[in-house]
Amino acid sequence: MKRNVLIIGAGGVAQVVAQKCAQNNDVLVDLHIASRTPAKCEAIIAGVHEKSAMKVAGTFSAHQVDAMDTAAVAALIRQTGAQIVINVGSAFVNKYVLDACIETGAAYIDTAIHEEPDRICETPPWYGNYEWKKRDACAARGVTAILGAGFDPGVVNAYARLAADDYIDEIASIDIVDINAGSHGKYFATNFDPEINFREFTGTVYAWQGGTWTENAMFEVGREWDLPVVGKQKAYLSGHDEVHSLSANYPKADVRFWMGFGDHYINVFTVLKNLGLLSEQPVKTAEGQEVIPLKVVKAVLPDPASLAPGYTGKTCIGDLVKGTKDGKPAEVFIYNVADHKEAFDEVGSQGISYTAGVPPVAAAMLVANGTWDVGRMANVEELDPHPFLGLLNVMGLPTCIRDAKGDRPLRF
Repeated sequence: MKRNVLIIGAGGVAQVVAQKCAQNNDVLVDLHIASRTPAKCEAIIAGVHEKSAMKVAGTFSAHQVDAMDTAAVAALIRQTGAQIVINVGSAFVNKYVLDACIETGAAYIDTAIHEEPDRICETPPWYGNYEWKKRDACAARGVTAILGAGFDPGVVNAYARLAADDYIDEIASIDIVDINAGSHGKYFATNFDPEINFREFTGTVYAWQGGTWTENAMFEVGREWDLPVVGKQKAYLSGHDEVHSLSANYPKADVRFWMGFGDHYINVFTVLKNLGLLSEQPVKTAEGQEVIPLKVVKAVLPDPASLAPGYTGKTCIGDLVKGTKDGKPAEVFIYNVADHKEAFDEVGSQGISYTAGVPPVAAAMLVANGTWDVGRMANVEELDPHPFLGLLNVMGLPTCIRDAKGDRPLRF
């Protein structure tokens, strides 16, 4: 059994991961957290102790590491005896941490696709540019590597697999809808790392439709959705990680991702983009100083972790899956509703960080008990969704379904 855990990263999602690992440290025993800034790790551990989150007596240690240094990460894995690495650092570090896990034999779990700082929206499928190239190496070493085990990607991938296993015989379309109907009370802010957030929406919007990749501009295609709890919400076709693995595993289905945006966000975003302030390419100031505009914008916006105390409202994220069952048209909407205030009360984070941070801990627990310790690289939809969603039901992210019978919770 693999039970010792190293968390990479010290942002808002890492805070949730740390709290949830502590709440389950009878399964995930020896806990460590590392980032470039040890003080941030120590603050997260202090938060764990303030909430008396440790389920049983145990250790939780902070470390310093440059996660873009594979040798340093591998050395830390060996030093700590970590058997499972939960990588919730920047998407820029993924390939380096993955290589360290392959080198040491530790299981690897992340929540997003690797990105290169100077490239945006590379040729699809995005996983094929970096992670999938390591499939053979993982298999040869017997290394479990679970890709995209956050909420989206992650839980929504499990929802698609659940629909295919239990509700739809032939899938025609998978529409993933992500709505944040909450309010942080700030003039303008992003719910997670602004640099990563903006990069998602400044490039080409890729969707898988009619058996091929289609391209649109951001905010070009929008529609209104009538969803459980949050009601009618406008969402726009967006590029996103899970489309790139689901299209490979369900090639006959149309796969699209829709994200909700208010008019104010779109207006501010559009101004920033049109001014060139969302560019990842360096420019020189009149004084000759080289700066990256996107990093400057990140520096002046609120830290996403600072939004948590005053955040109110709910999120609704789910999959609308259409197709046929027993030869007849069928559709299901499988979803979760999370509450920002409830997330803050439990772990000190807002709901977006909560939905992203709880699932990789559930995945780690399934690796620890052997259920998902598959000794190869896998996207979430390639694994049995039932134990995963069953754990999430009791860890704070319950799954519900809307179908011809109405809305109801699902039990696993």
